[in-house]
Amino acid sequence: MDKVLGIDVGATGIKGAIVDITEGDFVSERIKYPTPKPASIENVLDVIGKIIRDHKWEGKPFGVGFPSVIKGGICHTASNIDDSWIGFNLLQALRQRYTQNVVLINDADAAGYAELEYGSLVDKQGIVILLTLGTGIGSAVFHNGILMPNTEFGHLKYKKSVAEKYASNKAREDKDLSWKEWGKELDAVIDHIDFVFNPDLFILGGGISKKYHKYSEFLTLRHKIVPAKLLNKAGIVGAALAMHKELMEKGILHNV
Repeated sequence: MDKVLGIDVGATGIKGAIVDITEGDFVSERIKYPTPKPASIENVLDVIGKIIRDHKWEGKPFGVGFPSVIKGGICHTASNIDDSWIGFNLLQALRQRYTQNVVLINDADAAGYAELEYGSLVDKQGIVILLTLGTGIGSAVFHNGILMPNTEFGHLKYKKSVAEKYASNKAREDKDLSWKEWGKELDAVIDHIDFVFNPDLFILGGGISKKYHKYSEFLTLRHKIVPAKLLNKAGIVGAALAMHKELMEKGILHNV
């Protein structure tokens, strides 16, 4: 059985589990730690190390989804984590500390990979946009199943700030918005993205996707909106899947 550890780094929590790649499901306990404050480089790397040790995964391949634009292993943004990450070569640091067999990708892109392989994106053609609704708003864009990496639709200019300040799950909680109030904010953001990109399908992910029934009636484009099938498991699963794909490309089959 093909197994890979996936780690999902978020603004509020860092979580990981061993994933059965054949099924796209966990074969271990999901372990989660609060994202340290401050979310500095050393603090976050230490938590990643804890998750690896907790799963007894030292020296074995793993994948990491991280909330930043990632190019060549380097973090280029840090909207919901510490600014010290900007310009930091995280991939190099992970390889030096843990193993050469590690993959690093944007966290929303990781969720998108999981939905493409196991969830709502399976066999979907055209333009599909996944929005992950959490502390911020992440995004993954696919055209005929091909990812356009590192999109940041949560940072689109909206009202007096950016979209995620109004339509993320954190914005809903911080402002104590009703489902109707928040649903209308989210609807306006989706309508704007739809006007610019005209996708064939929207997928709404993140933990709040399991409550889709509470706000779906306030979404005017619900004929082309579906909740993510993997819910908030997608980031972990997608990170593990990305590592597995790289192992396959290298001709390495990792069975444990």
